[in-house]
Amino acid sequence: MAASLRRYFFCTKRFTNVSSIHTHVTTRRISGSSARMGSRAPVGFIGLGNMGGFMAKNLLKQGYPLIAFDVYPESLIEIQELGASIANNPAEVAEKVDKIVTMLPSSPNVIDVYLGNTGILKNVNPGTLLIDSSTIDPAVAKQVSAAAEKKGAIMLDAPVSGGINSAREATLTFMVGGKEEEFRAAKDILDCMGKNVVNTGPVGTGQVSYGFSPLSITCLVYVT
Repeated sequence: MAASLRRYFFCTKRFTNVSSIHTHVTTRRISGSSARMGSRAPVGFIGLGNMGGFMAKNLLKQGYPLIAFDVYPESLIEIQELGASIANNPAEVAEKVDKIVTMLPSSPNVIDVYLGNTGILKNVNPGTLLIDSSTIDPAVAKQVSAAAEKKGAIMLDAPVSGGINSAREATLTFMVGGKEEEFRAAKDILDCMGKNVVNTGPVGTGQVSYGFSPLSITCLVYVT
């Protein structure tokens, strides 16, 4: 499972202020991407573990400016060197973007990052598209989606099939729970990180589909 392959960067610890690392790294852009970044809206990315780190890098490679956060400042150094901006907490990320990807290890982490005191939904802008690629309980996906809807935001559950190599090579499979029009809005971003992006139905069904056997997932991708 993807969740078992990434480091458990998120825990119940208080979020760490990461502004102190700003003076310790220099910003450099990925070669050839600067011009594209000027034409794309920034994307937030929260959770830069073994999987999320590569996913975030692939968004940068495709020209998306990033505003990133992880509870461990050391995990942010490389992504900042590659051109990302750094936020101090998820709420700060939400202030600055209208699309956010999260890649977290478990249901409690997702609840904390979205619903906590400095969580995304504290400052989320109406109309923001929230894409959670964590592997979590479908009930939690529905809970967070309902809370996001009350804030005027849209949350999709989009767990991934594939390990670290697939994350590095942008060949992940995304199983996306959400309405068709919301799925289409998310697909451009997910296509930058994966090879197969499948709409599985309403919110929560992405997590259910993740539990399919590899053969079932292959069939689902084939008929879509």
